[in-house]
This record gives sequence, C-alpha cells and structure tokens, in this order.
Amino acid sequence: MAHFAMGVLRRIQVRLNDSQIELQAAIALDRNNARAYQQLGLTLMWLGQPDAAIPQIKKAIRLNPHDPNIASYYWALGSANLVSGHLDDAAILLSKARAANPRLFFIHFWLAASLALKGNLDEARSALADSIALKPEITSLARWRAESPWYTNPEFVTLAEKTLYAGLRRAGFPDN
Repeated sequence: MAHFAMGVLRRIQVRLNDSQIELQAAIALDRNNARAYQQLGLTLMWLGQPDAAIPQIKKAIRLNPHDPNIASYYWALGSANLVSGHLDDAAILLSKARAANPRLFFIHFWLAASLALKGNLDEARSALADSIALKPEITSLARWRAESPWYTNPEFVTLAEKTLYAGLRRAGFPDN
C-alpha cells in the first residue's frame, strides 16, 4: 500500500516517471492490486502512452469488476481510448462510467469530448453542461489544467490536442 500511495502522490506532484515506478513496485508486490493497475494506467496515459495504459486498466476491471468505484475504472479506460483515438470504444466506456456514477464531473467532461468528435454535438453539449453543473468552477481548459497539473505533461498534451481538447472545443468549451 505504501508504494501505491507514493505512486499516487508522485502523480499529484507531476513526477510521472516516479509515479510509474512506485505503481509498478506496488503491482510487483501484489499482482491482484486492481487500484494499482488502474492508477498505473492513468499515469501511463498522462505520460503520453495511452496504448500501454489500456491493458493495465482492463486488468484492473477484470480483477475487481464489482468495485464500488467501478465508474472511475470505466472512466480511466474510456479516457485512454479517447486519447488513443478509439472514439467508439471511448464513448461506450465513458457512457458506462456515467451510468455507474453520474455525480463525477470529469466523466461528463471526457464523454462530451468523445461525443463531439463522433459528431453527436447535442449530446456532447448536454454532457458538457452536466459537467459544468457539477463543477461550476471549471469554465475553461485553462482552469481545468490548473486544477489538474498532470494534464500538462507535453506528451499527453500532444495527444489531447487532437482528441480531448479538440472534442471539448467542438462542444463549445473555451480555452480561457
């Protein structure tokens, strides 16, 4: 658990390579630690490696399919798929995440991007409105990045510009 906690802390500190090392250590010590697999997947995504993230998050879901926080697992998998450009899978998984827990603003946020990229603008705008209703202080991409600095890693930003950010802009979400 110490390696898991340190891995999450290092990610929050935007020390993504250190986060990866700690989470891999947690998994080496407990191959059934679903949360560590999920967090490793997220760290890999923010390192700009979403294709490497997907199997980690899938394993987390296989290990703990009835987790009370399963929405966060589906969100993580949907997000990695979105950044990888797998729009159909992303929309399905993010919709599943929203159904599992509609109170998490970030699920609606990512879903809005995937729907917009698929051309479902009305649904995208509705998901974006739901996100803003749940977290009204997130009014722009700049505010969102300021709240979650690990989203500013250059490798992630390069992928997100073509997917997440492009979809959010298409849904009407401003940069500033």
